[in-house]
Amino acid sequence: MGQQEMTQPATGFDATRRYVRVCERRPDGFIEFEFAIGDPALCVELMLPEAAFHEFCLANEVIVLDPAKPGQGDWAARLNAASRQDIADAV
Repeated sequence: MGQQEMTQPATGFDATRRYVRVCERRPDGFIEFEFAIGDPALCVELMLPEAAFHEFCLANEVIVLDPAKPGQGDWAARLNAASRQDIADAV
């Protein structure tokens, strides 16, 4: 008997997929956004001037996700909230 190839559906992490979620368009011309590779849940928050943001998106051939809900991408607010937690909460 010959060996059969088993094909599995393409699921899971795909390092070729790049994602962007806009968090805020600031009045000073900067765009705050989340950037992810492979999995939108694992992202970094970045900020670029609008023109550089568009170049970044084109260069990375990103998949644009729905915009963030108010406060969802506000890293400063999350950092401030985390700094106000009691030490006991962090353990």
